[in-house]
Amino acid sequence: MSEKVIRLKDHKDIEGIRRASDILSSVLLELRNMVKPGMSTGDLDDEAYRMVRQHGATPSFKGYQGYPATLCTSVNDEVIHGIPGKREVQEGDILGIDCGIIYNGYFSDAAITVPVGSVNDQIRRFLQVTEESLYKGIEASAVGKKIRDISQAIYRHLIQHGYGVIHAFCGHGVGFELHEDPSVPNYVIPENNIRIEEGLVIAIEPMATMCGSSVRQYDDGWTVCTLDGSWAAHFEHTVAFVHGKAEILTI
Repeated sequence: MSEKVIRLKDHKDIEGIRRASDILSSVLLELRNMVKPGMSTGDLDDEAYRMVRQHGATPSFKGYQGYPATLCTSVNDEVIHGIPGKREVQEGDILGIDCGIIYNGYFSDAAITVPVGSVNDQIRRFLQVTEESLYKGIEASAVGKKIRDISQAIYRHLIQHGYGVIHAFCGHGVGFELHEDPSVPNYVIPENNIRIEEGLVIAIEPMATMCGSSVRQYDDGWTVCTLDGSWAAHFEHTVAFVHGKAEILTI
């Protein structure tokens, strides 16, 4: 196993990431309000690109390892990394919107999953619990605690409500790059004893399903969907540890 290199951030760095996060938060809020039945994921991506550039920022996903878009747009049983295109979302669907930006050299990353029009109570509850698990993970974290405390809080909340937890993908450090050490799993692994230090900045991102936890990848090389066809949800915040506590930057 390769040694993890965790790059802590000083006050100036965190302020830079905070500014990137402010921009990203405003973009995601506008995108949330735009989602409606009949809208294509490609049109949403075009709007995201326009807004990010309007703020003087750069999409961090676009061109990353060849990824072609500003957003990842994942519909229903798609967990993450859905490529925007001609697909139109329909009444009753759910849409995961994941976005990362770079502003003055600093990276921020966040995701939401939103209902398209009206959804049934079962779906609404699933989205609520998955988002709650994100905040459970954040509440369980502080300087001096361990990454596994975050993982355990997320996992327990999802499992006790009967949902599946994706093991194949996880959260990560962020700030100087899109993906940094340490990894932040949504389930507990014994070796994940990394202690949280002042200046750590991470993206915490629970990925849950309504049933199983196995996934497969589309032939496009990006889109990840559930193996059993159950629907999936994804929520993410960029979080900094400042004055001993967790601070959500993408709020």
